[in-house]
Amino acid sequence: MQSYQTILFDLDGTLTDSAPGILNSVRYACRKMQLTVPEEATLRRFLGPPLPSSFRSYLHLNEADTTRAVAAFREYYPDKGIFENEVYPGIPALLADLKAAGKTVVMATSKPEVFARRIMRHFSLENYFDAICGATMDETRTDKGEVIAYALRTIGATGAQGIVMVGDREHDVKGAARNGLPCVGAVYGYGTAEELTAAGALALADTVEDLRKFLL
Repeated sequence: MQSYQTILFDLDGTLTDSAPGILNSVRYACRKMQLTVPEEATLRRFLGPPLPSSFRSYLHLNEADTTRAVAAFREYYPDKGIFENEVYPGIPALLADLKAAGKTVVMATSKPEVFARRIMRHFSLENYFDAICGATMDETRTDKGEVIAYALRTIGATGAQGIVMVGDREHDVKGAARNGLPCVGAVYGYGTAEELTAAGALALADTVEDLRKFLL
């Protein structure tokens, strides 16, 4: 099995179980805009993809209403939703062991970077990362492939050799592929094994322990 020196991690559904805060923020946005709050299955589709595309795709909003919905989401999320969130058991130890092994550890998330940094500080995990890279608040960088490209530029990567992405949704797998990277699918997160396999995941990790075995 190939050894990877640089590991890029998604955040939501890979490092933390952030579903409660995200879904509550979507519910708040719907109520603020006097929209019917969708059923749970539709709400859970918001977990992973960039927020604007989720509002467009799953609530069928036009661009103007999508902008309003994102703004409403961000009324709730920064003060409440961001901390309705828990680190998956085993993740702190995994990050510590990766750093002890001399690995380069990078975050590449479609969540706005400012929020990703706050979450990592809140859970005392930020020092494990060589770089924390995310989306922009103005939505000029939200696509996962663009975020991964930005992360690679940030760490000065000159090629794809020895680098792997870890994520729980098809967007992570496809975004990695657009940058020439393999992706390990975190099945313990919000995607399914079927979704991740169909997207082209290199391997699947049913648990954080499975992920540890693959990376170390």
